[in-house]
Amino acid sequence: MEPEWIDTMTQPPSESSATNDGADVPAARARTAEALATAAVTKDSLFTEVARLIAAFWASRERNQLLLLAAGLVAVVAATAYMQIRLNAWNRPFYDALTHKDIAQVISQLRVFAELAVILLVLNVSQVWLNQTSRVVLRQGLVHDLLNEWLKPMRAFRLSNAGLIGQNPDQRMHADAQHLTDLMTDLGIGLLQSTLLLLSFIGVLWVSSQHMFLPLAGHRYYVPGYMVWCALFYAGTASFLSWLVGHPLIALDAERYAREANLRFAMVRANEEIEGITIYGGEADEKTHLNRVFDSVLEVSRRIVGATTRLTWITAGYGWFTIVAPILVAAPAYLTGGMSFGELMLVVGAFNQVQTSLRWFVDNFSSIADWRATLLRVASFRGALVTMDNLGESTSRIDLEETDAPAMRFDDLQVAAPAGAIGLSERHVDLAPGERVLIAGDREVERTLLFRALIGLWPWGSGRIARPPRESVMFLPARAYIPPGTLRTALCYPCATHEFDDAASARALTAVGLERLQPLLDTTERWDERLNDDEKQSLAVARIMLQRPKWVVLNAAFEVFDPVSRRRIEALFAGELAQVGFINIAREPRDAGFFGRRLRLMTDPQGLTFSPGDRVATMMP
Repeated sequence: MEPEWIDTMTQPPSESSATNDGADVPAARARTAEALATAAVTKDSLFTEVARLIAAFWASRERNQLLLLAAGLVAVVAATAYMQIRLNAWNRPFYDALTHKDIAQVISQLRVFAELAVILLVLNVSQVWLNQTSRVVLRQGLVHDLLNEWLKPMRAFRLSNAGLIGQNPDQRMHADAQHLTDLMTDLGIGLLQSTLLLLSFIGVLWVSSQHMFLPLAGHRYYVPGYMVWCALFYAGTASFLSWLVGHPLIALDAERYAREANLRFAMVRANEEIEGITIYGGEADEKTHLNRVFDSVLEVSRRIVGATTRLTWITAGYGWFTIVAPILVAAPAYLTGGMSFGELMLVVGAFNQVQTSLRWFVDNFSSIADWRATLLRVASFRGALVTMDNLGESTSRIDLEETDAPAMRFDDLQVAAPAGAIGLSERHVDLAPGERVLIAGDREVERTLLFRALIGLWPWGSGRIARPPRESVMFLPARAYIPPGTLRTALCYPCATHEFDDAASARALTAVGLERLQPLLDTTERWDERLNDDEKQSLAVARIMLQRPKWVVLNAAFEVFDPVSRRRIEALFAGELAQVGFINIAREPRDAGFFGRRLRLMTDPQGLTFSPGDRVATMMP
């Protein structure tokens, strides 16, 4: 049993086939936010980022499946390249037959074409299946890895306090991970296909160029591999110009994804808080805020439109010119009678295959820029997750000791906070089992940090906390957590539902005034929306009735109850739950008669300080 967790365009002709609570986080977090998101980008090379992702996939349970898919893709792409060589060689006899008007030979060559086409069709369908399956498996491995890293103990909580890099983790693990794996698959297969086609056809083009020449000033200059060098020059020029014009797209794409994530977050927040917005009549203000965030998305989108348009001048221009380029460079040899029409078409086909393979970079620059930007977002997020384990390692830590004794003890406790050290009004505090204690503090940040320190979520500070193991202590935050699923799941959380019978569950609900919910125990609903705040916290107390911890620690959870519910809960802890120790960290209430002991929170501005947002930028890998 674990304690309750804290909430906290038309294309030109082309041969290319690739297709917060934030009360306890200082203002410095916002000032350093942009640096946090780009720290991994500036410190690590592309090779390093790719190597880390490969290492993650290699260690995943999807590794063997990915290796089999990769082997299948290599075999299919290699077979496709071989069949395309056969198809290109078919051009010579077919066009020669047409030139000589040899009908029998034309029909014979059409049969050959049909055979080649059927085989290529099967290979193309197989490649599509392998492509789509690889996308799914890659995404499965990446998301599993990110979820495993994110939900390791303490990491998600610390990351949420670490600035911009910790915002919108759902976007990184959902949309970004899916987009990255789609791009990785398409670009990877395209690069493999282009490489194999280049290796296959460059030899064909070299041999086919032996009778070709470069006419200059009335002279014929025979250059070995003439068409190969033409294709290299043609594709090299296009690649260089594409990089020169298009490289700003990398940074623009990364900025767009960040702003899109901010827009999504702002819309989700407005939807979640719509009741408060409506009550205050704040729709106009919210619309202004959302429009401002949306305008930032439109601004970077317009810049991307401009950059993409400039890049299209290069890629589209080369795409159209490719129609005639090989014919122009081969025309002198053909016009002088050095080759037949069929040989010309064979050379043109081989030239197109070679320069298309070499122009893979040109045809895919936008996708490469998109992939790079998405990789940076995913890699920086994963890098930040790993660094969370070392967050504040040079700062002194509270000695949190779990003992077998049922009592609690605090010795010289000082909790490091952004504005100073938070301590108790007594240096040494011994709390006996069943004792009811109020720890009063005026500022929410002080109360929240002490609450987190008692759990172990905030280890920075000094002194000692001795308490029973976490399975013996239940922590109730001000906002009760209701997990998805049935009401019985929410009641028993985090324990398994089979650990408690119907009678025990019914008694627990009745004890906290929720007996009307007994018939709905096995009903699945959005209980976090159906129940009001008082009912949610009452359900959390019902968990105490079921699980019977030795201690309960609340962070202002009592303040949620209405007077009737509060008296009912107080009666429970004075009667049936009298042996359960009770610590409430809250403001000083008007009526504190329920508590047998009171302590106060004190802040020392000269004491030890710590702020996660100030430390993360220097820790990014």
